[in-house]
Amino acid sequence: MKKEKIFLLAIVGPTAVGKTEIAIEVAERIKGEIISADSMQIYKYMDIGTAKPTKEERKGVPHHLIDIIEPDEEFSVADYKYLAEKVIEDVSKRRNVPILTGGTGLYINAVCYNYAFSNFHKDDNLRKELEEKAKNYGNEYLYNILKEVDPKSAEKIHVNNRKRLIRALEVFFGTGKPFSFFEEETKKRTSPYDLLIFGLTRPREELYDRINKRVIKMIEQGLIDEVKSLLKKGYSKDLNSMQGLGYKETIEYLEGKITLDEAIYKIQRDTRHYAKRQFTWFKKNKDIIWLDVSKEGKEKIIQHIVLAVEGKLKNY
Repeated sequence: MKKEKIFLLAIVGPTAVGKTEIAIEVAERIKGEIISADSMQIYKYMDIGTAKPTKEERKGVPHHLIDIIEPDEEFSVADYKYLAEKVIEDVSKRRNVPILTGGTGLYINAVCYNYAFSNFHKDDNLRKELEEKAKNYGNEYLYNILKEVDPKSAEKIHVNNRKRLIRALEVFFGTGKPFSFFEEETKKRTSPYDLLIFGLTRPREELYDRINKRVIKMIEQGLIDEVKSLLKKGYSKDLNSMQGLGYKETIEYLEGKITLDEAIYKIQRDTRHYAKRQFTWFKKNKDIIWLDVSKEGKEKIIQHIVLAVEGKLKNY
């Protein structure tokens, strides 16, 4: 008897751990389609700095929710959840396996656990006001407000993450309840899907080395020219998209504020910090089955995931 819930495979983990390559190879073996859960890969023209898989790297596997909006378009967790749910349903109807993969924890939770505040109505005037204050007084101004109204969220959100600072304050001022309240509510929810979720990890030093090398590769592939092209197209350096790792530091270099070596150092350092926060976020999820890529090896992990999926699909 077929289950009512749609089966969903999720592969998560910190940046540079190897999610993309493993997810694609798994997809090849189980007739899967990949739904990106990356808050930067949604943007067009931003390829190198977001580590988007190339056409060759995708190996013919369908990829969804990549290159879907312009860098200056507004896009919320609610928007992502809505689109991802539609794609998952469509993939399942075609008898293929939806594979949600990425490192943006909010996106993952929004879909896998029907995030509690994802349908929160956004107030454009409030958002503009907060963005203006951040522009005039700096992120620290918003961060200090958040520390007063929602200290739990302030502990988790980095002062440089303007987008999340604004989102947390929007939720508080719009509902009267802190962002962290809705996070706690979400933890009580069960998944609307028949969910199988794997987390990939590596030893810290190995992961950090991969991050450092990836940043060098991005520079060699043309990250600086990519950022120049975005600015030439008229996209402001103040956009949320342009605050992404690799982009804001490259802009500082292009403006002559720092040297190229300093930009590379800052991208590497901040990406390592980001990876640490991602890992901390995902470790709280008790549903995740953790696999060490370094210890077990890529092929063994792929086989492990494929066998687990095949075992689930026998029930359909």
